[in-house]
Amino acid sequence: VQLQASGGGLVQAGGSLRLSCAASGRTFSMYTMGWFRQAPGKEREFVSLVTWSGGSTYYAESVKGRFTISRDSAKNTVYLQMNSLKPEDTAVYYCALGTSINPSPRTYPYWGQGTLVTVSS
Repeated sequence: VQLQASGGGLVQAGGSLRLSCAASGRTFSMYTMGWFRQAPGKEREFVSLVTWSGGSTYYAESVKGRFTISRDSAKNTVYLQMNSLKPEDTAVYYCALGTSINPSPRTYPYWGQGTLVTVSS
């Protein structure tokens, strides 16, 4: 499985960005697609995930009400719409393919390359 993340960039606080993650390869094994982020000097943390078949969504408390995850099954692509961005959202964002709704990064065997999101104050 290959995952290609895109859409990061520099935005002012209060602004919006949309991240995309396109999956290819053995995608029949897909169960959940998640977004994680890692800020400098910090551990990688869960942001959001979506189940591929039913479209159930889960969010970290820190992004609830501001971020929206969605999927396009026909394109094997997951999106993360990020609104009302804050400087503390600055991080490298990674998409990952998992086999359960467990938000621990350790349960995601496939990872994209990451895309940098920088939110200026």
